[in-house]
Amino acid sequence: MDATFLIIVLALLTFGLIMLFSASYAYALYQYGSSFYFIQRQAVFAVAGVIGMLLVSCIDYHVLQKFAFWAFAGGLALLVIVLFMPPLKGARRWINLGFTTFQPSEVVKFALILLFAYLIATNYEKMGTFRYGILPFMIPLAMVCGLMFLEPHISGIVLMVSIALVMMFVGGVKYRYYIGLLVLAVTGVLIIIMFGGIEYVEARLQSWLDPFSDPQGDTFQTVQSLLAIGSGGFTGLGLGNSRQKYLYLPEPQNDFIFSIVCEELGFLGAMALIILFAVFVVRGFIIASRAPDKFGSMLAVGLTAQIGIQAIVNIAVVTNTIPNTGISLPFFSYGGTALMMQLLQMGIVLNISRHSAIVKQ
Repeated sequence: MDATFLIIVLALLTFGLIMLFSASYAYALYQYGSSFYFIQRQAVFAVAGVIGMLLVSCIDYHVLQKFAFWAFAGGLALLVIVLFMPPLKGARRWINLGFTTFQPSEVVKFALILLFAYLIATNYEKMGTFRYGILPFMIPLAMVCGLMFLEPHISGIVLMVSIALVMMFVGGVKYRYYIGLLVLAVTGVLIIIMFGGIEYVEARLQSWLDPFSDPQGDTFQTVQSLLAIGSGGFTGLGLGNSRQKYLYLPEPQNDFIFSIVCEELGFLGAMALIILFAVFVVRGFIIASRAPDKFGSMLAVGLTAQIGIQAIVNIAVVTNTIPNTGISLPFFSYGGTALMMQLLQMGIVLNISRHSAIVKQ
């Protein structure tokens, strides 16, 4: 098992839990009467996730090949079920289990990565053709994106397409096909913006282009985030000393937790976080390059890329580099089921590294 990768994951998790408590205790006390409301729940999922990660790291990842299509079918079923759930904040993205809620998109992300890894491993020698290198991937991706569009969950679509493009590129798709896919993806986004009829997409674009156009309305969260980042300076205000988390920045424990990191730990803390994620991605790709077979390699690529892309997009949103997409920061943002899924998937990457070591011996 790759000890370096495990240490990086645990470092991200620990850093994330510390920042989650620091970012959330004021809002938790105001909203729920307990400063520990969010951290207690997240810590339970974190402990369960670490135990699950270590258990999964001992299970041969090859067994997942047998369930690739079944997992994808189950993910599609969940995306259909969620369309009949009551809307929350204007979208149907969550299934309420009573004791907790979860986003089917978290399951579908893994199912899609698993399916793509299986397809690439099965057809690797033929990936240069349209029939085997493009068509088998476009059909399931279109099905997932179509259902997510109905929720609507545009940020989820962006993430799914990005992961798919990375896996297909590494998998050996010809450059001319790949460029065509990029053009198609960009065209699809433009069509959704121009003719999709989704008003909040247009509103978010306007807010991004001019974040100070409505500082007490649509752009309030972005403006407060930028104020938090700017207040941090080079070394930050100190851990726990954020001012924006005191009911200025809405729900600082979620998508905009990076702005609290910047405010409290400054440029140095923000760079430490970014470097941790960068090392995570590099180490994950090293594990992928050393995998004993193509299925393990592509599975490691997909799971690593998922975390990396999500972190990049989240940080870009918080700094207003791109429009607000509603994507959380892995290992940091509040969300028990998302954290559990992330840790279990890291267990798979660790198992791939374990098999690489066995083959090497």
